[in-house]
Amino acid sequence: MKKIELEIVALSHSITQTHSYAVVLGEVDGLRRLPIVIGGFEAQAIAVALEKMQPSRPLTHDLFANFMTTFGIELAEVVIYKLEEGIFFAKLVCQSDDNAVEIDSRTSDALA
Repeated sequence: MKKIELEIVALSHSITQTHSYAVVLGEVDGLRRLPIVIGGFEAQAIAVALEKMQPSRPLTHDLFANFMTTFGIELAEVVIYKLEEGIFFAKLVCQSDDNAVEIDSRTSDALA
């Protein structure tokens, strides 16, 4: 399977689902776009990171990142590998020393 590198290009209210947001992933060096509907908490975490804001207290996603840093775990990549019945499936590929581990994740959490 050929991987396509993506980056977050936009975050907006979802026009298809109320109380939801859409994160738009764009192909690096390409024109294709992939919108993914996410929840409010994940949208907040992504918005804080995109705007380089520093909340007064760590958000849940900050806690996870701090945990990984403290224990020498590097997030190598996020892989979105399947779309089934309108749901995207993702995994975190983590590296620690010589060990690589894949962790199942909701796509919205993985992106946040």
